[in-house]
Amino acid sequence: MPFSKIQPGFLKAGDKVSIISPSFCIDKQKIYDAADYLEKWGLKVVTGKNAMNRMGPFAGTDDERLADIQEATDNPDIKAVFCSRGGYGLLRIIDRIDFSALSRSPKWYVGFSDITVLHLWLNEMESVVSLHADMPLHYNDPAKNRKNFTTLKNALFGVEYSIEWNGLFHREAEATGEITGGNLSVLISTMGTPAEPETTGKILFLEDTGEYIYHLDRMLTTLKLAGKLKDLSALVLGGFDNIIDTKVPWGRSLEEMILDIVKEYNYPVFFNFPAGHVDDNRAFYIGRRAVIKTHKKKVCLSFL
Repeated sequence: MPFSKIQPGFLKAGDKVSIISPSFCIDKQKIYDAADYLEKWGLKVVTGKNAMNRMGPFAGTDDERLADIQEATDNPDIKAVFCSRGGYGLLRIIDRIDFSALSRSPKWYVGFSDITVLHLWLNEMESVVSLHADMPLHYNDPAKNRKNFTTLKNALFGVEYSIEWNGLFHREAEATGEITGGNLSVLISTMGTPAEPETTGKILFLEDTGEYIYHLDRMLTTLKLAGKLKDLSALVLGGFDNIIDTKVPWGRSLEEMILDIVKEYNYPVFFNFPAGHVDDNRAFYIGRRAVIKTHKKKVCLSFL
């Protein structure tokens, strides 16, 4: 069986999709530009009525943001839900979203960063595959690798693809398993909640941005103490950009720190996966099985 979780149907021209803002606020023009971008794919785009609201850093109140994601979830005509950006906010409303409609009409939820909360909730509570991918905030950013959006379209429309990259890896071995994870800081916020990820036998993906290196050490050590790093199929590290050193220099690279934390385990560890808060942020499925293979200095992830 290719999928152990519910796989939403792939998109086709003419499908209706929604752009919502469940976390931080976003400039209106970014929404308009993203809608135009998706319409060029043949999709019909609707925008959540609160998607351009502002209340402090948020895209409206908790109730307003909740209303938009609930409406998109309940509407069987909506085949994909694009979260306009990350920031913070989903954790405040995630337990109030009624996902019961997904049992009748599963759909794609797309995003990364703060959207990790949604991916993990869908993965653990609803057994629905979702898509870790760049968001409308970035669709027209010339600094972004265009492969971000090629892989996004391929993933949504069911075009087979794989992700290849040059990267360091520890222990050359083939790894197979469901992919889980996302932003490390956000993942840590789900510990002890219904969205806390089950990692046994899985490929765990992690990325982060703008953190002190000792914060990363603390969060990874927390995962280890919680048993989340023990029985993985593989550990995959994406972008870790703008990492801040301590006043007294940490004295080890990020790679050295991570390998020290997982040194007692036998699974492979892959670095520099092209995803996260980096310009090369390719789309991949959360909750779908994948296989990772290495050849010399190249690594390839493909979906099963």
